[in-house]
Amino acid sequence: MQSCRTYAPTTRALVLLLRSCARSSFSFLLLLVIVFPSSVAANMKSDLVGELMLSFVEEGDTLSDIARAYNQGYTAMRLANPVIDPWLPEVGAEVIIPSLYILPRVKAAGIVINVPEMRMYVFGTSIRDNSSEMSTYPVSVGRQEWGTPHGAMTVTMKLEDPAWYPPDSILAEHAANGDPLPKVVVAGPKNPLGKFAMLLSEKGYLIHGTNKPYGIGMRVTHGCIRMYPKHIKKLFANTKNGTKVLIVNQPIKVGVDAGIIYLEVHPSLKENPDDLASRYAETMRLLDLQFGSDKFKLRYLDVQNTLRLENGIPISIGVTGGHVY
Repeated sequence: MQSCRTYAPTTRALVLLLRSCARSSFSFLLLLVIVFPSSVAANMKSDLVGELMLSFVEEGDTLSDIARAYNQGYTAMRLANPVIDPWLPEVGAEVIIPSLYILPRVKAAGIVINVPEMRMYVFGTSIRDNSSEMSTYPVSVGRQEWGTPHGAMTVTMKLEDPAWYPPDSILAEHAANGDPLPKVVVAGPKNPLGKFAMLLSEKGYLIHGTNKPYGIGMRVTHGCIRMYPKHIKKLFANTKNGTKVLIVNQPIKVGVDAGIIYLEVHPSLKENPDDLASRYAETMRLLDLQFGSDKFKLRYLDVQNTLRLENGIPISIGVTGGHVY
């Protein structure tokens, strides 16, 4: 893969590009996107972190290559670029890098994983417990029949160069598919845990690396949280036993920056199907939690269009009291 040319575009350029992507879903969509500073350090006066970027496809690139180069997951890139051929993208085509995020609605502490978003947020580190510092990483999560558990847990043990002891259920699955596994997979290039693993208090589940990095950002695991090798290495170094881990299911997120209200929507998990009406009701509930009795103005058509588009990109849907469109 050649290095991709990248720039942080003007707001107008992003609006035009996102509008063109949206035309494949519906005839009209007004998108207002603000470009944020490149640092992902959390600004606690804002609910958003990061910035959107554009990249150009170069000869030999696939969408997976670009995702990995920009620390994105594959599914997030597909949602943000629905008209791009993932395996044979046109050379010179503009690709949206969806690296702007609304923070999950949680207490900013420890490791937070939002399953439908397939993204991890790390607030501070267990070595320097400063919640104003935040890192975020794409992850892979469990398939529908092997769902990643939700809820609060902790890191109980850290393992470097771990051996993998597949449970009987996974041994049986591989045997049925004609791909039998040994009872112990020793450390090395064939070990799916990669070089680093952290055991969770939820028995049988880990946060670990991978020997197949192009699968990051997909629902491909047996319930564990899988990370790019360079990301798990950093997390492993900065995490100690007892670190809190919270796994949530938040396909819809709302946030505010500089008086502008944003809505970020991801596809719901297949095991939790919903419809437009229930999504709309959930969005209104989240806005009520965010603002209470405070005044705000919404563009209701944009709310509905964003819920339909579900491209994982924060989109402006209104303003708080005292601000104008």
